[in-house]
Amino acid sequence: MNTHMDALETRAPAEREAALLAALPAQVAHAQKNAPAFTDALKGINATDITSRAALAKLPVVRKYELLEKQKASRAAGGSVFGGFSALSFGKNMPRVFSSPGPIYEPEGARADYWRMARAIAAAGFKSGELIHNCFSYHFTPAGSMMESGAHALGCTVFPGGIGQTEQQVQAMAELQPAGYIGTPSFLKIIIEKAAEMGVPLPSVQKALVSGEAFPPSLRDWMTERGVNAYQCYATADVGLIAYETSARQGLIVDEGVMVEIVRPGTGDPVPEGEVGELVITSLNPDYPLIRFGTGDLSAILSGPCPTGRTNQRIKGWMGRADQTTKVRGMFVHPGQVAEVVKRFPAALKARLVVRGEMANDSMALHVETQTAGSGEAELKAQIAEAIRDITKLRSEVVLVAPGSLVNDGKVIEDARSYQ
Repeated sequence: MNTHMDALETRAPAEREAALLAALPAQVAHAQKNAPAFTDALKGINATDITSRAALAKLPVVRKYELLEKQKASRAAGGSVFGGFSALSFGKNMPRVFSSPGPIYEPEGARADYWRMARAIAAAGFKSGELIHNCFSYHFTPAGSMMESGAHALGCTVFPGGIGQTEQQVQAMAELQPAGYIGTPSFLKIIIEKAAEMGVPLPSVQKALVSGEAFPPSLRDWMTERGVNAYQCYATADVGLIAYETSARQGLIVDEGVMVEIVRPGTGDPVPEGEVGELVITSLNPDYPLIRFGTGDLSAILSGPCPTGRTNQRIKGWMGRADQTTKVRGMFVHPGQVAEVVKRFPAALKARLVVRGEMANDSMALHVETQTAGSGEAELKAQIAEAIRDITKLRSEVVLVAPGSLVNDGKVIEDARSYQ
């Protein structure tokens, strides 16, 4: 199943990078002009200078909690419900508005395959002329519409099953004979189990595209044993499709309509390839032009090409949450504060703050990767400890470790306390 949706997926990496970087200055300028939130966030930035990854990395990261705060403040002041991030207004160019927890409101533009989901659906094996049973929600959140618009762009018919009503879902599948399922993996498992309980075979359901939840190999294999080849994709209500799985099952391929960066949590600083960090997305969608949008999710870039011939970057997929803010002795400690400590010391390469003990009787230890050894260690530890107290207002032990010693899991703050 190595069929590609279009030639964009197999173009030379240098060609793709040149196209993305050529489009970037215009997108930044468009956001500055048409999305008031970016008029402020990118004030003083000359869009024509943003022609490289290095230049992009100097722009501020707008994190999801900031988007929520700006939306709430704007609505309270009688302004835009989108907080100034949307380049569209209500009307024919915005057929729908959706709501995610927060609430965060997301616009849906009028362009075909607005969320760019067709590419993921095609990679899961669906083809034009097939019927898809879509079990993502059609109310409040955009997931149902995201998948339906992508299926339509691919030339498929959709049964809008939505969520719940498991017996009716089984009946509809048995009678309509869809080529496959789209929805959360857990609900597909429930449907398969209910069909077995009812004694109703579902021979047509042989493929699936799942998202919205973790999809461990054990569940994937469980479905394969029951005749369903399921593939996953990673998407958000803000950005649409970010990455999708292929038949190679070696990470997720980045979508052609976004630029991906992996940054150290709490900062905007890109990390080396392979290191786990926060996924930051720059969308080329002119209707909702999110520039350096921090998803709050952890991932990492995989090296090398995909065996299916697709040439875009690959990521490991969702690896947890990047916002590791915790409270220590009544004070909030943020990943950005740890990053600020590290930046004060050229000898400090990377750090991980470990919080131990019990709530209200806890202690901190900052483990710092450094090449400093010998007589300079004691002085460096004292200076780092002083910086921690200055930045966090808390005392912390400092532990110097060798480069490469810290676990590559994206954690800047590890809460190892007992809550029992």
